[in-house]
Amino acid sequence: MKKILSFLILLIAHFSASSQEKSFTILGKVTDSATQQVLTGASAYCQNTTQGTITNKEGLFFLRLPNGGYDLVISFMGYEKKVIRISNNLPPVDTMQIALIKEEKSLTEVAVVASAEVADGLTKYGKFFIEHFIGTSPNAAQCVIRNPEALRFFFYKKRNRLKVTAREDLIITNDVLGYHIRYQLDSFSFDYSTNISQYTGYPLFTEIDTTAEVKAQYEKQRARTYLGSRLHFMRALYDSAVEDEGFVVEKMEDDPQSAKGTYIKDLYNESLYEADSSDVFVNWKGRYRITYKLVFPDKRYLQDYKLPSTIKAQVSLLNVLDEGFIIEQNGYFYDQQTVISMGYWAWKQLAELLPYDYEYH
Repeated sequence: MKKILSFLILLIAHFSASSQEKSFTILGKVTDSATQQVLTGASAYCQNTTQGTITNKEGLFFLRLPNGGYDLVISFMGYEKKVIRISNNLPPVDTMQIALIKEEKSLTEVAVVASAEVADGLTKYGKFFIEHFIGTSPNAAQCVIRNPEALRFFFYKKRNRLKVTAREDLIITNDVLGYHIRYQLDSFSFDYSTNISQYTGYPLFTEIDTTAEVKAQYEKQRARTYLGSRLHFMRALYDSAVEDEGFVVEKMEDDPQSAKGTYIKDLYNESLYEADSSDVFVNWKGRYRITYKLVFPDKRYLQDYKLPSTIKAQVSLLNVLDEGFIIEQNGYFYDQQTVISMGYWAWKQLAELLPYDYEYH
Protein backbone atom coordinates (compact mmCIF):
# COMPACT_ATOMS: atom_id res chain seq x y z
CA MET A 1 0.00 0.00 0.00
CA LYS A 2 2.84 2.40 0.86
CA LYS A 3 4.46 1.69 -2.52
CA ILE A 4 1.19 2.52 -4.31
CA LEU A 5 0.80 5.78 -2.36
CA SER A 6 4.41 6.72 -3.10
CA PHE A 7 3.86 6.07 -6.80
CA LEU A 8 0.68 8.15 -6.85
CA ILE A 9 2.46 11.04 -5.11
CA LEU A 10 5.27 10.91 -7.68
CA LEU A 11 2.76 10.70 -10.52
CA ILE A 12 0.82 13.72 -9.24
CA ALA A 13 4.06 15.64 -8.77
CA HIS A 14 5.12 14.80 -12.33
CA PHE A 15 1.87 16.05 -13.86
CA SER A 16 1.95 19.14 -11.66
CA ALA A 17 5.48 19.94 -12.83
CA SER A 18 4.53 19.33 -16.48
CA SER A 19 1.60 21.71 -16.12
CA GLN A 20 3.80 24.37 -14.54
CA GLU A 21 6.33 24.06 -17.35
CA LYS A 22 3.65 25.02 -19.87
CA SER A 23 2.49 28.15 -18.05
CA PHE A 24 3.63 30.89 -15.72
CA THR A 25 1.91 33.25 -13.29
CA ILE A 26 1.82 37.01 -12.84
CA LEU A 27 0.82 38.68 -9.56
CA GLY A 28 0.64 42.46 -9.55
CA LYS A 29 -0.48 45.40 -7.43
CA VAL A 30 -1.80 48.60 -9.01
CA THR A 31 -1.59 51.93 -7.18
CA ASP A 32 -1.85 55.69 -7.74
CA SER A 33 1.69 56.99 -8.35
CA ALA A 34 1.13 60.17 -6.30
CA THR A 35 -0.87 58.91 -3.30
CA GLN A 36 0.13 55.22 -3.30
CA GLN A 37 -3.55 54.39 -2.81
CA VAL A 38 -4.58 51.06 -4.32
CA LEU A 39 -6.74 51.16 -7.48
CA THR A 40 -9.65 48.73 -7.21
CA GLY A 41 -11.20 47.59 -10.47
CA ALA A 42 -8.20 48.47 -12.65
CA SER A 43 -8.02 46.44 -15.86
CA ALA A 44 -5.07 44.05 -16.26
CA TYR A 45 -4.84 42.02 -19.44
CA CYS A 46 -2.40 40.70 -22.02
CA GLN A 47 -3.18 42.46 -25.28
CA ASN A 48 -4.13 40.29 -28.24
CA THR A 49 -5.05 37.36 -26.00
CA THR A 50 -8.05 35.99 -24.10
CA GLN A 51 -6.24 36.55 -20.79
CA GLY A 52 -7.50 39.39 -18.60
CA THR A 53 -8.84 40.32 -15.18
CA ILE A 54 -9.40 43.29 -12.82
CA THR A 55 -7.79 44.23 -9.51
CA ASN A 56 -9.47 43.37 -6.21
CA LYS A 57 -10.04 45.69 -3.23
CA GLU A 58 -6.34 45.41 -2.33
CA GLY A 59 -5.38 46.48 -5.86
CA LEU A 60 -4.10 42.98 -6.66
CA PHE A 61 -4.53 40.92 -9.82
CA PHE A 62 -3.46 37.39 -10.79
CA LEU A 63 -2.99 35.82 -14.23
CA ARG A 64 -1.86 32.34 -15.27
CA LEU A 65 -0.55 32.47 -18.83
CA PRO A 66 0.61 29.91 -21.40
CA ASN A 67 4.37 30.14 -21.89
CA GLY A 68 5.48 32.82 -24.30
CA GLY A 69 5.68 36.60 -24.48
CA TYR A 70 2.98 39.23 -23.99
CA ASP A 71 2.32 42.94 -23.63
CA LEU A 72 0.64 43.34 -20.25
CA VAL A 73 -1.72 46.35 -20.31
CA ILE A 74 -2.75 48.05 -17.06
CA SER A 75 -5.43 50.74 -17.33
CA PHE A 76 -7.81 52.67 -15.09
CA MET A 77 -10.24 55.47 -15.94
CA GLY A 78 -8.55 58.87 -15.66
CA TYR A 79 -5.02 57.43 -15.61
CA GLU A 80 -2.36 56.89 -18.26
CA LYS A 81 -2.22 53.24 -19.26
CA LYS A 82 0.98 51.28 -18.72
CA VAL A 83 2.24 48.54 -21.05
CA ILE A 84 4.82 46.08 -19.73
CA ARG A 85 6.51 43.31 -21.72
CA ILE A 86 6.32 40.04 -19.80
CA SER A 87 7.47 36.50 -20.55
CA ASN A 88 8.09 33.18 -18.88
CA ASN A 89 11.77 33.81 -19.81
CA LEU A 90 12.10 36.89 -17.61
CA PRO A 91 13.23 36.56 -13.97
CA PRO A 92 10.17 35.92 -11.75
CA VAL A 93 8.98 38.68 -9.42
CA ASP A 94 6.92 37.99 -6.27
CA THR A 95 4.53 40.91 -6.84
CA MET A 96 4.82 43.44 -9.66
CA GLN A 97 4.40 46.98 -8.33
CA ILE A 98 2.59 49.07 -10.95
CA ALA A 99 2.00 52.78 -10.28
CA LEU A 100 -0.31 54.63 -12.68
CA ILE A 101 -0.06 58.37 -13.36
CA LYS A 102 -3.16 60.55 -13.61
CA GLU A 103 -3.91 61.95 -17.05
CA GLU A 104 -3.45 65.68 -17.50
CA LYS A 105 -4.45 67.64 -20.61
CA SER A 106 -3.79 71.33 -21.04
CA LEU A 107 -6.60 73.63 -22.21
CA THR A 108 -4.48 74.52 -25.26
CA GLU A 109 -4.17 70.88 -26.29
CA VAL A 110 -7.92 70.33 -25.88
CA ALA A 111 -8.70 73.42 -28.00
CA VAL A 112 -6.35 72.38 -30.83
CA VAL A 113 -7.81 68.87 -30.97
CA ALA A 114 -11.41 70.09 -30.84
CA SER A 115 -10.85 72.49 -33.75
CA ALA A 116 -9.92 69.62 -36.06
CA GLU A 117 -12.80 67.31 -35.12
CA VAL A 118 -15.29 66.51 -37.89
CA ALA A 119 -18.83 66.95 -36.58
CA ASP A 120 -20.38 64.30 -38.88
CA GLY A 121 -17.23 62.16 -38.90
CA LEU A 122 -18.99 58.80 -38.57
CA THR A 123 -21.19 59.54 -41.57
CA LYS A 124 -18.35 60.95 -43.64
CA TYR A 125 -15.48 58.61 -42.72
CA GLY A 126 -17.08 55.62 -40.92
CA LYS A 127 -17.09 53.21 -43.89
CA PHE A 128 -13.56 54.25 -44.87
CA PHE A 129 -12.30 53.65 -41.31
CA ILE A 130 -13.94 50.21 -41.09
CA GLU A 131 -12.37 49.10 -44.38
CA HIS A 132 -8.89 50.08 -43.15
CA PHE A 133 -9.34 48.86 -39.56
CA ILE A 134 -11.65 45.84 -39.74
CA GLY A 135 -10.64 45.05 -43.33
CA THR A 136 -12.29 44.05 -46.61
CA SER A 137 -11.82 40.28 -46.39
CA PRO A 138 -14.89 37.97 -46.39
CA ASN A 139 -14.59 37.77 -42.58
CA ALA A 140 -14.95 41.55 -42.33
CA ALA A 141 -18.59 41.41 -43.44
CA GLN A 142 -19.40 39.59 -40.19
CA CYS A 143 -17.13 41.63 -37.92
CA VAL A 144 -19.12 44.49 -36.38
CA ILE A 145 -18.29 47.45 -34.11
CA ARG A 146 -21.13 47.53 -31.58
CA ASN A 147 -20.53 51.09 -30.35
CA PRO A 148 -19.47 53.14 -33.40
CA GLU A 149 -20.73 56.29 -31.66
CA ALA A 150 -17.57 56.10 -29.48
CA LEU A 151 -15.41 56.98 -32.49
CA ARG A 152 -14.07 60.53 -33.00
CA PHE A 153 -12.80 61.73 -36.38
CA PHE A 154 -10.27 64.50 -36.97
CA PHE A 155 -9.07 65.85 -40.29
CA TYR A 156 -5.89 67.94 -40.53
CA LYS A 157 -5.93 69.89 -43.81
CA LYS A 158 -2.28 70.98 -43.74
CA ARG A 159 -1.08 67.40 -43.28
CA ASN A 160 -3.85 65.93 -45.46
CA ARG A 161 -4.33 63.32 -42.76
CA LEU A 162 -7.29 61.64 -41.07
CA LYS A 163 -7.03 60.63 -37.42
CA VAL A 164 -9.52 58.50 -35.50
CA THR A 165 -9.69 57.95 -31.73
CA ALA A 166 -12.33 56.52 -29.39
CA ARG A 167 -13.99 57.92 -26.27
CA GLU A 168 -14.17 54.42 -24.80
CA ASP A 169 -13.09 50.88 -25.62
CA LEU A 170 -14.53 49.65 -28.90
CA ILE A 171 -16.74 46.58 -28.54
CA ILE A 172 -16.39 44.35 -31.59
CA THR A 173 -18.03 41.03 -32.44
CA ASN A 174 -16.42 38.67 -34.95
CA ASP A 175 -19.15 36.18 -35.86
CA VAL A 176 -16.84 34.22 -38.17
CA LEU A 177 -14.03 33.44 -35.70
CA GLY A 178 -16.26 33.42 -32.60
CA TYR A 179 -14.81 36.27 -30.57
CA HIS A 180 -15.99 39.37 -28.77
CA ILE A 181 -13.13 41.89 -28.83
CA ARG A 182 -12.68 44.82 -26.46
CA TYR A 183 -10.31 47.15 -28.27
CA GLN A 184 -8.52 50.10 -26.64
CA LEU A 185 -7.87 52.23 -29.70
CA ASP A 186 -5.00 54.65 -29.13
CA SER A 187 -5.26 56.16 -32.59
CA PHE A 188 -5.78 55.39 -36.25
CA SER A 189 -4.31 57.60 -38.97
CA PHE A 190 -4.48 57.68 -42.74
CA ASP A 191 -2.14 59.83 -44.81
CA TYR A 192 -3.88 60.76 -48.08
CA SER A 193 -0.56 61.85 -49.59
CA THR A 194 0.99 58.38 -49.30
CA ASN A 195 -2.19 56.24 -48.94
CA ILE A 196 -0.64 54.66 -45.85
CA SER A 197 -2.74 53.80 -42.79
CA GLN A 198 -1.51 52.79 -39.38
CA TYR A 199 -3.10 52.25 -36.01
CA THR A 200 -2.14 51.29 -32.48
CA GLY A 201 -4.33 49.72 -29.85
CA TYR A 202 -4.81 46.88 -27.42
CA PRO A 203 -7.36 44.10 -28.08
CA LEU A 204 -8.68 41.65 -25.50
CA PHE A 205 -10.54 38.61 -26.84
CA THR A 206 -13.42 36.70 -25.26
CA GLU A 207 -14.78 33.53 -26.84
CA ILE A 208 -18.43 33.65 -27.81
CA ASP A 209 -20.41 31.21 -25.67
CA THR A 210 -22.55 29.07 -27.94
CA THR A 211 -23.42 25.48 -28.84
CA ALA A 212 -20.82 22.77 -29.41
CA GLU A 213 -21.80 22.61 -33.09
CA VAL A 214 -21.19 26.33 -33.62
CA LYS A 215 -17.92 26.18 -31.64
CA ALA A 216 -16.71 23.42 -33.96
CA GLN A 217 -17.44 25.71 -36.92
CA TYR A 218 -15.49 28.52 -35.22
CA GLU A 219 -12.52 26.19 -34.84
CA LYS A 220 -12.56 25.40 -38.56
CA GLN A 221 -12.67 29.09 -39.45
CA ARG A 222 -9.85 29.91 -37.02
CA ALA A 223 -7.67 27.16 -38.52
CA ARG A 224 -8.35 28.49 -42.00
CA THR A 225 -7.40 32.01 -40.90
CA TYR A 226 -4.30 30.80 -39.04
CA LEU A 227 -2.71 28.94 -41.96
CA GLY A 228 -0.29 31.26 -43.73
CA SER A 229 -0.81 34.09 -41.22
CA ARG A 230 1.99 36.11 -39.66
CA LEU A 231 1.32 34.32 -36.35
CA HIS A 232 1.74 30.96 -38.13
CA PHE A 233 4.98 32.13 -39.74
CA MET A 234 6.49 33.45 -36.49
CA ARG A 235 5.73 30.19 -34.70
CA ALA A 236 7.20 28.19 -37.59
CA LEU A 237 10.33 30.38 -37.52
CA TYR A 238 10.63 29.87 -33.77
CA ASP A 239 10.34 26.09 -34.24
CA SER A 240 12.87 26.02 -37.15
CA ALA A 241 10.11 24.61 -39.32
CA VAL A 242 9.50 27.36 -41.90
CA GLU A 243 9.69 25.20 -45.05
CA ASP A 244 8.03 22.22 -43.38
CA GLU A 245 5.05 24.49 -42.68
CA GLY A 246 4.86 25.63 -46.31
CA PHE A 247 6.70 28.98 -46.28
CA VAL A 248 9.51 30.19 -48.56
CA VAL A 249 11.69 33.18 -47.59
CA GLU A 250 13.60 35.45 -49.98
CA LYS A 251 15.86 38.42 -49.21
CA MET A 252 14.83 41.34 -51.38
CA GLU A 253 17.20 43.78 -53.02
CA ASP A 254 17.84 47.03 -51.17
CA ASP A 255 16.18 49.10 -53.88
CA PRO A 256 12.57 49.48 -52.65
CA GLN A 257 11.35 49.60 -56.27
CA SER A 258 12.89 46.22 -57.07
CA ALA A 259 10.83 43.01 -56.95
CA LYS A 260 13.89 40.75 -57.19
CA GLY A 261 14.63 38.41 -54.32
CA THR A 262 17.21 35.77 -53.45
CA TYR A 263 16.03 32.50 -51.91
CA ILE A 264 17.56 31.92 -48.45
CA LYS A 265 18.74 28.32 -48.40
CA ASP A 266 19.76 28.18 -44.75
CA LEU A 267 17.44 30.27 -42.59
CA TYR A 268 18.99 28.85 -39.44
CA ASN A 269 22.59 29.82 -40.15
CA GLU A 270 24.21 31.28 -37.03
CA SER A 271 24.57 34.64 -38.77
CA LEU A 272 20.79 34.84 -39.23
CA TYR A 273 19.30 32.76 -36.45
CA GLU A 274 20.25 32.31 -32.82
CA ALA A 275 18.18 30.08 -30.54
CA ASP A 276 18.53 29.47 -26.85
CA SER A 277 16.33 27.42 -24.54
CA SER A 278 13.48 29.92 -24.51
CA ASP A 279 13.48 32.44 -27.37
CA VAL A 280 14.92 33.05 -30.82
CA PHE A 281 16.84 36.04 -32.16
CA VAL A 282 16.32 36.57 -35.91
CA ASN A 283 19.14 38.68 -37.32
CA TRP A 284 17.33 40.17 -40.31
CA LYS A 285 17.45 43.69 -41.70
CA GLY A 286 15.76 45.03 -44.81
CA ARG A 287 12.94 43.54 -46.90
CA TYR A 288 11.99 39.86 -46.99
CA ARG A 289 9.39 38.19 -49.20
CA ILE A 290 7.40 35.47 -47.44
CA THR A 291 5.48 33.11 -49.73
CA TYR A 292 2.97 30.62 -48.35
CA LYS A 293 2.34 27.88 -50.90
CA LEU A 294 -0.24 25.62 -49.26
CA VAL A 295 -3.33 27.88 -49.43
CA PHE A 296 -4.47 30.07 -52.33
CA PRO A 297 -4.89 33.81 -51.68
CA ASP A 298 -8.45 34.99 -51.16
CA LYS A 299 -10.19 36.13 -54.35
CA ARG A 300 -11.17 39.41 -52.70
CA TYR A 301 -7.50 40.19 -52.06
CA LEU A 302 -6.67 39.68 -55.74
CA GLN A 303 -9.59 41.93 -56.69
CA ASP A 304 -8.65 44.66 -54.19
CA TYR A 305 -5.09 44.84 -55.51
CA LYS A 306 -6.01 44.17 -59.18
CA LEU A 307 -3.82 41.07 -59.32
CA PRO A 308 -4.13 38.17 -61.79
CA SER A 309 -6.56 35.45 -60.76
CA THR A 310 -3.89 32.87 -61.68
CA ILE A 311 -1.79 33.66 -58.56
CA LYS A 312 -1.70 30.49 -56.44
CA ALA A 313 0.25 31.56 -53.34
CA GLN A 314 -0.08 34.08 -50.52
CA VAL A 315 2.76 36.61 -50.77
CA SER A 316 3.71 39.01 -47.97
CA LEU A 317 6.63 41.32 -47.24
CA LEU A 318 8.38 41.95 -43.97
CA ASN A 319 10.37 45.16 -43.72
CA VAL A 320 12.75 44.90 -40.75
CA LEU A 321 13.87 48.42 -39.86
CA ASP A 322 16.16 47.55 -36.96
CA GLU A 323 18.85 44.95 -36.30
CA GLY A 324 16.60 41.92 -36.08
CA PHE A 325 13.85 40.87 -33.68
CA ILE A 326 13.16 38.29 -30.97
CA ILE A 327 10.41 35.64 -31.11
CA GLU A 328 8.84 33.90 -28.11
CA GLN A 329 7.36 30.42 -28.39
CA ASN A 330 3.74 31.60 -28.73
CA GLY A 331 4.62 33.68 -31.81
CA TYR A 332 4.85 37.00 -29.97
CA PHE A 333 7.81 39.04 -31.20
CA TYR A 334 9.43 42.35 -30.41
CA ASP A 335 10.07 45.12 -31.15
CA GLN A 336 6.91 45.05 -33.28
CA GLN A 337 7.19 48.73 -34.26
CA THR A 338 10.32 47.91 -36.28
CA VAL A 339 8.86 44.94 -38.20
CA ILE A 340 6.36 46.16 -40.79
CA SER A 341 4.04 43.81 -42.69
CA MET A 342 3.01 44.45 -46.28
CA GLY A 343 1.20 42.49 -48.97
CA TYR A 344 -1.14 39.69 -47.91
CA TRP A 345 -0.52 40.05 -44.18
CA ALA A 346 -1.21 43.79 -44.30
CA TRP A 347 -4.50 43.12 -46.10
CA LYS A 348 -5.61 40.78 -43.30
CA GLN A 349 -6.81 43.35 -40.77
CA LEU A 350 -8.66 43.00 -37.47
CA ALA A 351 -11.31 40.65 -38.91
CA GLU A 352 -8.54 38.06 -39.43
CA LEU A 353 -6.77 38.55 -36.11
CA LEU A 354 -6.20 35.57 -33.78
CA PRO A 355 -5.00 35.88 -30.16
CA TYR A 356 -1.51 34.83 -29.10
CA ASP A 357 -2.97 32.06 -26.93
CA TYR A 358 -4.77 30.48 -29.90
CA GLU A 359 -3.71 26.87 -30.45
CA TYR A 360 -3.91 25.36 -33.93
CA HIS A 361 -5.24 21.80 -34.03
